[in-house]
Amino acid sequence: MKVAIFQHEPTEPSGYLEEVFADHHVPFDYVRLYETGEVPPTNATHLVFMGGPMSVNDERDFPYLKEEKELIRKSAKNRQKVLGICLGAQLIASAYGAPVYRFVKETGWHGLATVPESPGVFSAFPKTFHVFQLHGETFALPYGGRLVCTGDRVRNQGFWINNCLGLQFHLEMTGEMIRVWSRDIKKYDRERIARDTPQYLRESNRLCRLVAEDFIMKHPVSGPRQPFRG
Repeated sequence: MKVAIFQHEPTEPSGYLEEVFADHHVPFDYVRLYETGEVPPTNATHLVFMGGPMSVNDERDFPYLKEEKELIRKSAKNRQKVLGICLGAQLIASAYGAPVYRFVKETGWHGLATVPESPGVFSAFPKTFHVFQLHGETFALPYGGRLVCTGDRVRNQGFWINNCLGLQFHLEMTGEMIRVWSRDIKKYDRERIARDTPQYLRESNRLCRLVAEDFIMKHPVSGPRQPFRG
């Protein structure tokens, strides 16, 4: 077992995921796309696609986005499990033919709900929970995808498709990541995040561990299997 983490921005590492992987002695390597600008061949069994400031539609400016989508489409055939976070979730949706577009901007801690009878690890999630958000785009649910998390302002927040799990939100946050990200946001949002973080971060870490441990288990994920229609 080996995890490849595709990183689009220096300030957006895998955060708390690293701690979970280390606890289970799972090796992981970063693919720093902001340095290399290309997706190299990989023998990893598990692929993690992190967030970033660009849009998945910016293939002309960031050609590696197209390569990432192709890798996601091939991952089921290659028997690789995929986890996408924020931009990573949008990459999964786009790889399976769903549009990604500008929408309501969400910043800081927001409440979500699990969809009733959600499969896999989400059956162990609480009905409602708070997560960290930092995005201004959303995605349509791809054909064959199954929604597992939803929000009031932005409906599509988490979904399974084939071997892929996409999460619009950031479960991987650590206190240090929140401090770094807060430097470049409005004062009002920064103060609200500072107030909310002590209340929600520990539970976010717990849910992140649930997802990460499920991700590195050897059995297939519980998402529905559907062909690509793009």
